[in-house]
Amino acid sequence: MSDSAADLGLFIGQSWRMGEGRDAHVVVDPSSGEAIGTVPLATAADLDEALEGAARAFPVWRSTDVDTRGAILRRTAALLRERAEAIATILTREQGKPLAEARGELAGSAQMFDFFAEEARRNYGRVLVRPTGQRSIVVNEPVGPVAAFSPWNFPVYLMAKKLAPALAAGCSVIAKPPEETPGCTAALMQCLIDAGLPAGVCQSVHGVPDMVSRHLLASPVIRKLSFTGSVPVGRHLMHLAADGLKRVTMELGGHAPVLVFDDCDLEATLDMLVAQKFRNAGQVCVSPTRFYVQESLYERFVAGFAARTAALKVGNGLLPDTQMGPLANRRRPDAVAALVEDAKARGARVLAGGAREAQGYFFRPTVLADVPDDAAIMKNEPFGPVAAIKPFAQEDDAIEAANRLPYGLAAFVFTENGRRANRLADAIEAGMVGINNFAISTADAPFGGVKDSGFGSEGGSEGFLSYCHTKAIHQA
Repeated sequence: MSDSAADLGLFIGQSWRMGEGRDAHVVVDPSSGEAIGTVPLATAADLDEALEGAARAFPVWRSTDVDTRGAILRRTAALLRERAEAIATILTREQGKPLAEARGELAGSAQMFDFFAEEARRNYGRVLVRPTGQRSIVVNEPVGPVAAFSPWNFPVYLMAKKLAPALAAGCSVIAKPPEETPGCTAALMQCLIDAGLPAGVCQSVHGVPDMVSRHLLASPVIRKLSFTGSVPVGRHLMHLAADGLKRVTMELGGHAPVLVFDDCDLEATLDMLVAQKFRNAGQVCVSPTRFYVQESLYERFVAGFAARTAALKVGNGLLPDTQMGPLANRRRPDAVAALVEDAKARGARVLAGGAREAQGYFFRPTVLADVPDDAAIMKNEPFGPVAAIKPFAQEDDAIEAANRLPYGLAAFVFTENGRRANRLADAIEAGMVGINNFAISTADAPFGGVKDSGFGSEGGSEGFLSYCHTKAIHQA
């Protein structure tokens, strides 16, 4: 397995396709800003061949018994674990996150394949009550070939969240991994191939995003789109999918509020919050971003948060003592810097960080206090290592602040008051709420948002059923 993107290709049918005259995307190490290889971009002919392969493979795969499908998925999970160190190294080099986080991403990806290998067995359907001699049953059947588009922040895990349930349900898939991180996603593809997945059941293409999405979604072969990414791109893809009445699952952006009450365990809360805020340099759709802290606790909270943040070790993700790596691409440091400068101009205090580094795509972990609601960072997802903190007085104020934006992916609450926790879990408009914890993305739980954060679920039985349609069969 290569440690660079230099020899990567497209996987179509049952073979890898290398450059061979195709246009290419340059892959960059975000720690240095230097090129580490290239990945070819699919042509229209490549996409047509992938569509033909998915169409041929679907009836074969949907008819494959669940024991066989499950065995292939479990073997994929085993291969991901066996190759975890090599794949994690590629992931860190391409994306920048610390190696420990990359290893965790591989472990979570393997769990996805293991869980959905068994979920296929639990596709029970229903038997309806009818008079003697009659039968009515409800069954869940695979929806058909799927287009799966995933982003660069968790390139292996987010692709696994799409591939595992789709394949378990009996769908064929054309995957479009991110061009920024092709090596680690190619390694995932190779695990599926080596596990025995039949030709055409899962294919992988890189390409110019708009060209690929328009071409695939215009085809009657594709019956479902699963997309993880930004709200504007999600809207665009929904328009494309609408012409063919294709089913869609949209996991879009968030801007997660964190409500911290004065009865929380302050030290434990700070330890959790700082670790989660700067995980993957804040490039997480459910990253805690807007911190609302009760007034009586506010100054102690911001002081403790800033001290912990300033102590973080920032560096190349391959170094063993690195706690936060670079941002993933050239665009992100400038975007984050603009948000910080806007907040400062509107009166926010910079308690830690606040600037980018000269080399690579690094931005210092940053803490902003007293951030007003009209600051851009309180309205737009920062997707970077910046914590924006503001005080609140009463519980109702915190709920209003949490719900003020059109996003509703995740929210977090820290309190030791059980009644308050129940009230807030009900009142907050989000697809997922974490109470005194951040364990909201697991294989057996639905993951998805409300409002502009999208709809549909990945993970759990809900994620499996999103790749199925329902058929009722009535027999007299």
